[in-house]
Amino acid sequence: MSTPSSRPRHPHRRVLAYVLAASAVTVVVAAVTAVLPARSGTAPATTAPATAGSVAPLVAPTPTPTPTPSPSVTASPPLLRMPGPVPSAGRGTFGFDDRPGELRGRAGILRRYRVAVEAGSGEDVRAFGTEVEQVLAAPGSWIGSGRLRLQRVPGNAPHDFTVYLATPRTAGRMCAAGGVNIRVGGRPYTSCRAPGKVILNLDRWRTSVPHFVDAGVPLTVYRAYVVNHEVGHELGYRHERCPKPGRRAPVMMQQTLFLKGCVANPWPYLDGRRYAGPRL
Repeated sequence: MSTPSSRPRHPHRRVLAYVLAASAVTVVVAAVTAVLPARSGTAPATTAPATAGSVAPLVAPTPTPTPTPSPSVTASPPLLRMPGPVPSAGRGTFGFDDRPGELRGRAGILRRYRVAVEAGSGEDVRAFGTEVEQVLAAPGSWIGSGRLRLQRVPGNAPHDFTVYLATPRTAGRMCAAGGVNIRVGGRPYTSCRAPGKVILNLDRWRTSVPHFVDAGVPLTVYRAYVVNHEVGHELGYRHERCPKPGRRAPVMMQQTLFLKGCVANPWPYLDGRRYAGPRL
């Protein structure tokens, strides 16, 4: 009779034992892996399997926070005209900007100019001098030809012409002395150029003109226009007409009086080229 130790072993039982043991190890590893944090660069497990042709998300999408509405910023409207009354007359004498300006322009003839403001006008001569120089120094101004240089000089320096800011009554008298009538509706209205003198009417300088204001054209645009227009006369340019309704007005057009369907434009040079209309 055989004892238990001498009984023949069954190979299939041994294999089954190994399989059960391996399965147990796999379950343990899976359980440990499930509770360990994912390493950097390792994709965490997902609850839903990837479908064919798609990629399972690596992480759950983070909800996009709703932005907090910021207070609305209202842009200030452009200044169309200066507030307050405009002096109709001053003392008839002028103070000059005593500062020398930079030489403006690349090449060509040099024209030196002074800047003056009438006493009693309420305007600062240095502020006026700075604004005139900024206009004439712009690439769209007359130096855009590449054949002209301009420089502001002090009042006691040699010069070719003077830019005056005068009250309406003084401007009317100075323009009449130069052979130009600036009266419209019985009062001095426009600006003018007399020999060696660019005379800007304080009324227009401060309040622009109705058709510019109605169109929302900023006062700085009108000022640039009137400086370039009257300096253009001093440089020998004559009046021009609107080339076509809807087009830009030539700077030598009488924009102070009308636009004739054109759009306000303060510059004689656009994109580096002279912009002109038919001669009046």
